[in-house]
Formats: sequence, C-alpha cells, structure tokens
Amino acid sequence: MAVRTGTRSAGAVAQATALGVVIEIPSPLDASLIDWRRRYGGEQAAAVAPHVTLVSGSTTDWDCAAAHVRDVASRTSVFTVCLRGTGTFRPISPVVFLNVTEGAEECGNLHDALVAGPLLHELTHGYHPHLTIAHEVEEAAMDRAQEELRGASMDFVVQKIGLFGMDSTGAWSRREELGLDGPTL
Repeated sequence: MAVRTGTRSAGAVAQATALGVVIEIPSPLDASLIDWRRRYGGEQAAAVAPHVTLVSGSTTDWDCAAAHVRDVASRTSVFTVCLRGTGTFRPISPVVFLNVTEGAEECGNLHDALVAGPLLHELTHGYHPHLTIAHEVEEAAMDRAQEELRGASMDFVVQKIGLFGMDSTGAWSRREELGLDGPTL
C-alpha cells in the first residue's frame, strides 16, 4: 500500500493508493444510521461508518494529494447538512440513500475543489451528495429502506472532513481529520 516516493529507476511505476475524502456523521446521529444500514444493508454495510462521500479515487502521490485536501479544508467554511427522506439510483445502480437537502451545494463545491489538481479523475455519473443506506442487496430490502425511511430527518454541522486511505486488507481507515477553517458565513 505504500506510495513509492523519491528517486525511481527508469521504467519504475508509482503504486496507486486508494484515497477517499468524506464527511463523517457525528455521534449520536451515527448510531441510528449504523442501525439502519445493518437492518437494510446487512452487517457488511454496518461495518462502514455512515458518511457522505466527497471524493473517492486513487493517487500515486499521497503527500501531494493530502496537501491538496488540507488546502481545500483550510479554505472551506463550516456548514450545515440536512438529511431528509430517501432516494435511489435504481435502476442504474442498486443503491438507496438519504437525501442531502441542505448543504448539497456546499458538498458539491467541496467535491469540485477536491477533484481539481492532483485528485482529478473521471466520474461515470455526476456528483450527487447522499448517505448510502443500502447497496447491492435484495430488491425487497432496498424497497423497505426506501419506504420506511422516507420520513427520516437529521441535521448536523460539518466542521471537519476525513481523509481516508485503504490498507493492504482492503479496509478504509482515517489518515487525517481536517477542520474546516474558511471564513465564517
């Protein structure tokens, strides 16, 4: 998983490292979301902490990418996210999620700033901020999640973002927690 840095011999190729930048859901709201993810998405879904993904990709220069994420965080103001009701990407992708109804513009601006420079990558679909509840499970479970959580509602203030990397076992772990230090709105 280590990113090769320094001088390389001719023909050497830098190893790509998976990188993700997310908004982690604060406690105690995360407990309800973990329960919902377990109920509708199974134990595997519950094992991943609830989050709103800002960018997910890979880099061959972790230090440069991390510096870019730190810079973006330092220029971003604290904002509020409201999760309201459910949505789905079906039939394109088997996902049921909670909608980001307030803070979506700020999430989009963060995404755009993050994918500029060293994190530039192609998206197969446009960026749509959301919090996944069920993914790649039976249709009945996704239907239940979409119906039973359609009245779900929670708000929280986003004061920081998490920079995650994937280890050699395929597990994501937070490498840095970055406070949003931009001017107060």
